[in-house]
Amino acid sequence: MAREVASSSTKGSGAGSGLAGAALELGEGGVHGRSPLPPRLPHGGSFRERAVVSEERSCRPSSPAPRERDPDPSAGLTISGRVVSPQLVKMSFLWKSSNSGATEKTLTLEEQQQKIDELRKQLGEPSSVAIQGFLSDASILRFLRARNWNVQKASKMLKGAVKWRASYKPEMISWEDIAHEAETGKIYRADYKDKLGRTVLVMRPGLENTTCGKDQIKYLVYSLEKAIMNLTDDQEKMVWLTDFQGWSLGSTPLKVTRETVSVLQDCYPERLGLAILYNPPRVFESFWKIVKPFLDHETYKKVKFVYSNDKESLKIMGEVFDLDKLDSAFGGRNTATFEYTSYAEQMKQDDKKMQSNDTGSDASSEASFYSGTDSPKHGDGEAKA
Repeated sequence: MAREVASSSTKGSGAGSGLAGAALELGEGGVHGRSPLPPRLPHGGSFRERAVVSEERSCRPSSPAPRERDPDPSAGLTISGRVVSPQLVKMSFLWKSSNSGATEKTLTLEEQQQKIDELRKQLGEPSSVAIQGFLSDASILRFLRARNWNVQKASKMLKGAVKWRASYKPEMISWEDIAHEAETGKIYRADYKDKLGRTVLVMRPGLENTTCGKDQIKYLVYSLEKAIMNLTDDQEKMVWLTDFQGWSLGSTPLKVTRETVSVLQDCYPERLGLAILYNPPRVFESFWKIVKPFLDHETYKKVKFVYSNDKESLKIMGEVFDLDKLDSAFGGRNTATFEYTSYAEQMKQDDKKMQSNDTGSDASSEASFYSGTDSPKHGDGEAKA
């Protein structure tokens, strides 16, 4: 497929740029289990409640000097001799975790199956074939791993995700619904895979072209669903390639970043295999230094910084990708660029494939089945701060 990325666009602030702010989260487990990218949110409370608490800290009366891991968001922070802006420090509270050092459990296949069976008993019988398909053993395993095999916590997380899918219906989003979001190539599925056969999502937050948070999140969800649909049977994770050209801290609004983080960690856990941050600016490096102490080892290993002027870091690209297929923008030898018309046709074909696999069942009936649980409220309107 030919690909032609727009060299310039009307800059907006949203999910594309929000993905840069959330680039360290990428759907990895969430609050109580394996740490997401970036580190998980503070223990206890809903996502929005905890986000509000982080914002309110800057309004509290002055107190003794904060601990090294709990910087005052109302003041700048000096890292390696550089002063980091208060806004950047404030954003770090989105991913602070009190239990990121928890040791991940290792279970035998028999023990894993016992956990699956136990969780299924808690879920009961789904009332639609569509949701029954979503609740495969593989899907349940991802939620269990995301909560470090704690059945109670995994059950709550999974019920919330099911309730969200029942109301949001991500499988029903079509190309026509989000075509305007894709015009600049800010998010697209590459026409190549990595050497392990994993689907590759390319993200260019510097090419944000819209300002409607609701549509930006919808395009993100659409892209995730199509990427997952194109995974091979032996793969359940994907690779994210983020190109930071044109990105700035000011293009990352907190409200959309929060919504992005919430969708990824609550509804798509354990879908990240590798995240490559290509040529991130110095301000993002400072942000990384703030959040890195809260990452667990497994999550930290999945995030790779690569710089076009650093031959050593560029070796990562050759280890992960076939350089003859990789975009030249990422150090590869493929000079083809994003081309909107061709990509649109490809996505329309994906829509047809998904529709042919759709049972036609009304998943909305699941909302009443799981009405007693909390669920992420994505897509009810503009992402709120």
